[in-house]
This record gives sequence, structure tokens and C-alpha cells, in this order.
Amino acid sequence: MELLLNIVLFLPILAALFMFSRRVDNNFAKPFVVAVSIFELCLALCLWLLFDDGNAGFQFVTQISLIPSFGVSYYIGIDGISLFLVILSAFMTLICVIFIHNVENIKNFLIALLFLESIMIGVFISLDMILFYLFWEFSLVPMLYIIGAWGSERKIYASVKFFLYTFSASLVMLFGILYFAYLYYSATGILSFNLMDWYMLQLDFDIQRWLFVAFFIGIAVKIPMFPLHTWLPYAHGQAPTVGSIILAAILLKMGSYAFIRFSLPLFPDASIYFIIPIAILCVIMVIYTAMIAFAQDDMKQVIAYSSISHMGVIVLGTFSLSAEGVSGSIFFMLSHGIVSGALFMMVGMLYDRTHTKIIAEYGGIAKVMPKFTLIFAIILMGSVGLPLTMGFVGEFLSLLGFFKVNIILTILAGSGIILGAVYMLHLFRNVFLGEIKIGRNLELKDIDVREKISLIPLVLIVIWLGIYPKPILDRIDLSVKNLVSFMYEKSILNESKEFLIKVNRRD
Repeated sequence: MELLLNIVLFLPILAALFMFSRRVDNNFAKPFVVAVSIFELCLALCLWLLFDDGNAGFQFVTQISLIPSFGVSYYIGIDGISLFLVILSAFMTLICVIFIHNVENIKNFLIALLFLESIMIGVFISLDMILFYLFWEFSLVPMLYIIGAWGSERKIYASVKFFLYTFSASLVMLFGILYFAYLYYSATGILSFNLMDWYMLQLDFDIQRWLFVAFFIGIAVKIPMFPLHTWLPYAHGQAPTVGSIILAAILLKMGSYAFIRFSLPLFPDASIYFIIPIAILCVIMVIYTAMIAFAQDDMKQVIAYSSISHMGVIVLGTFSLSAEGVSGSIFFMLSHGIVSGALFMMVGMLYDRTHTKIIAEYGGIAKVMPKFTLIFAIILMGSVGLPLTMGFVGEFLSLLGFFKVNIILTILAGSGIILGAVYMLHLFRNVFLGEIKIGRNLELKDIDVREKISLIPLVLIVIWLGIYPKPILDRIDLSVKNLVSFMYEKSILNESKEFLIKVNRRD
């Protein structure tokens, strides 16, 4: 059974190497990658089917020593926190492959996408810190290539800014990783980068704070958190549609996942100490970027800034340190991945037809594209957190979790729901309702079969998991409760233990 997770990790990269060897030409590249992606998704779903619901620990574990003298190993496994992020990576990659069309050098594009899929999955399943860091950094390379080679007018500027921001911040996290390894060696006489070993090491509060900051800088840029967010609108604006989908749906979740997997259990007291400053940054993210989104005249920029706003709620739920809040933030990662990916895809569909993303050049699209409009409206409702959609569940639980921490900050963050409805409905009205302003828009065709195959699964998931999220939440919740219990046991400050009891108390 352990072999299954290894196959899920390496299948995309092996398929990419097979294509790179020129055994697959441009004409057969897409059918080949579609077949590989379907098989990959089936294997990822098998992980779900074979997952032991009663086990809160890591499953499908493989550990092979790579560099014994430095304590580096190939160590992978999944729990309820990472399981669905792996499935999300496989699912959204398949949707992207189906959606891709009319791309120059499509073979090279698909090779980069397959490499990126393996790397993203590697981030979510790595239990060795050096292995994690390698996957974390290597994720920059395929995305840099995708934006730089297939992006828009300022693609070079956007790709370089994306790379420099994230790479520079990750170096700070690397210093933190190396120093933690030094501390473990000083305490035990053994050099190890094994995350399970690190979990057992208790650190002084002052050391926790400095290491937390080092990890925070590397993670915050990836999310991205205010004020380190400025690379994201450029990256989204210049990236090809598929690049924007993957960036919003999965790459941003690598940062919020890293908070849960590393910052909280490794530095429990520091995580509690920094809750209010982080929460203030999250509230700024929610409100400030929502207002900027409303002011945009480019559809893609509206969705890009909305992603930052939603990521603020996700991080807020994570640092509630309550089972409801952390579970809600993980579920919100999944829902935001589906919803934002679908929105970027639909903007790309409009751009393919009109070659413009400017809102003012649309209007009345519902008259000529009714099916497309209906699907956009459903996904939009998921984005604004309408009840009975997937977006509502994660957002509500995230805010509910933080309510016990600080009521005022929760109310301010909750205003993001209203602001989100304002800018998204404003976008919908100006693009789809009213009169058609430009004559060429009268000739627009409604969605075709390929676009339906890409969009309908996303719509069904948004509705299904909005009505019945239990299959996902049950598996997430068990691992999250285990995480919170571990933080309580590892905390060295009485105030931290009292805080964890308070926010997890059932009133």
C-alpha cells in the first residue's frame, strides 16, 4: 500500500521525461497527457478510498535513507490534512490539461505542467525537511517557465518578480531549517531533518519566536500575505490562463499548508504569541485587497486580488488554533482552489473569444452566452460564500474558529464576505447584464464541449460539497484534533496551554 503514494508522486514526472525523450510528438502530446492525468487522479482517489479514517497519523509512509551522514532521507506520507490537497493537485491538473488548446509548443507546456504536478504533490507529502525544501523551491522553475514563455506582454517582468520574491524569502526559511537541525543535533548528538524527530524537540520560547519568524517570512510570501503580496497580481495578470489556474488553485495553498504542517507543531508557543499581529495582517488582507479588487478594470486582476482576500481568511482560521478553525481553513483551501481555478478558467474563455480582459469592453454577455453565464453565476456564488456552496463552509468555519480568539477582528474579517459580494456582483453586472456595448460581442459563441467537460465537474463539486461536506471534513477533523492535542502537549508555557483549552472548549 505504501507503494501507491510513491506512484502518485512520480507518475507525472516519469510521463514528462517520456515525452521529453521525443517519443511523443505535438499531435499526440495532449491525448497522452490527458490519459496520464486521468490515471493519476484515479490513483489519488485510491489514496482516499484506502485511507484509514480512524488513524489520525501519517499513512502510506515510505522512508529511505539518502544521505545518512547528514540525516537526509526520502520520507513521505499523508494524513487528513494533506490527503485532499494531493487529490486537488491531481484533479486541477487534469482540468487544466483538458482545457488547454491553441498553445504554441503545447508539448513543452504539458511537460512543464507534469513536472509541476509532481513537485506540488511532493510539497504536500514530504516529511523530511530537506526533501520538502527541494520540492518547495523547485516549484518555482516550471511556473517561471510557464509565465515567461507563454505569458502576456510583461511576462518577463512578472516571472522574474515572482521568482525573486519567493526565492529570496525561501532562503530565510532555509536558514531556519538549518538552525533547527543544528539545535536538534546539539540536543541529541544526531543530525536529522526528519520532521517526526523535530516534533519531539522542545525549544525555549525565545528560540521559537526567532525560528517562527524565519519560517513565517518564507511562507508568507508564498501565500502571499500583506505587505508581501505585490508579486501575485503581476503574476496572475501576465500568466497564461492555465498558469493562473494552477497558481491560484494549488501553489498558494503550499504556503497555508506549511503553516499547519510546520509552524504550528514546531513552534506552538510562538504561534500563540504571534496570533494577534498575524490576525491584523489577515484583516488588512481581507479588507484592503477587497477594496482594490473593486477598483480594478481588468477581470483577471479582480480575481487575483480576491484570492489574496480569501487567503487572509484561510490564514485567520489557521491561527485560531481551534479544531473548527483549522479544519475550516483546510476546507477553504480546497474550495478556494476549485472556485478561483474555475473563475480564472472562465475569464480565459472570454479572453480567447474577445482578446480583452477589460470589464468596460463587455456587457450583455448573458444574451449570447446563457450557459456560460449560468455557470459563472454559480461559481461566483461559491466565491462570495453563499450558503449551500462549497465556499460558505470553509469561510464560516474559519471565522467561527477565530471568534473565540478575538470577536472584533472576526467581525472585521467577516466584512470581507460583504465586500466580496460587492466587487463580484459588480463584475457580474458589468460583464453579463445590460446592453451589449461592442458589436463583435454579438457573435460570441456559447461554451463548447471541451469547455463543458472542464467546467461542469467544478460546478458539481462546488454544489455537492456545499450541501454535504462531511466526507471531507471528517477526515480532516481527526488529523486536526491530533495536531491541536500535540500542540498542547508540546507547549512549555502555561498561558499557551490555557489558550488552547479556551479556544477548543465546547460551550
